[in-house]
Amino acid sequence: MSTLIPQQLVAAQQSGLDTFFGLANKAFEGFEKLVALNLQVSKAVLAENQAILAKALSSSNPGELFALQASLSQPAAEKLVAYGRHVHEIVSGVQSEISAVATAQGQQFQRDAQGFVENLQKNAPAGSESAVAAWNSVLSAANATYESANKAAKQFVSTVSTVE
Repeated sequence: MSTLIPQQLVAAQQSGLDTFFGLANKAFEGFEKLVALNLQVSKAVLAENQAILAKALSSSNPGELFALQASLSQPAAEKLVAYGRHVHEIVSGVQSEISAVATAQGQQFQRDAQGFVENLQKNAPAGSESAVAAWNSVLSAANATYESANKAAKQFVSTVSTVE
């Protein structure tokens, strides 16, 4: 049993590191997508502003300038909405991937903790039933708290998604 515990700890640490770096990579991928989107939007805005300025400079009367200004407001609003939609898609995608990993990790932790308590029950010396019962109680409370937090987080995400 004594060699299993260090091996289990090393495996748990390795799994935690793998998960951390996997999540960090997902976050950076999302960041890269946002940067690429912003660069694309910036280039498009720069090109559009150049074209608008060229039209404004070539107009011969103030009426044309007012007509040009009026014609720009609707496309600008549509572009802003499209930009917001793209940002939301990127952020939602990263959030759902992180949420899936967090849920899987939480479930794995629950299984590991339950296995620990079961192993403790099997190998506990006589007279330690109250300590094992306490561990079971702590595990049950932790599981209930996890389930409650997970449910609240999912409800919050669905509420925020419907508001947008």
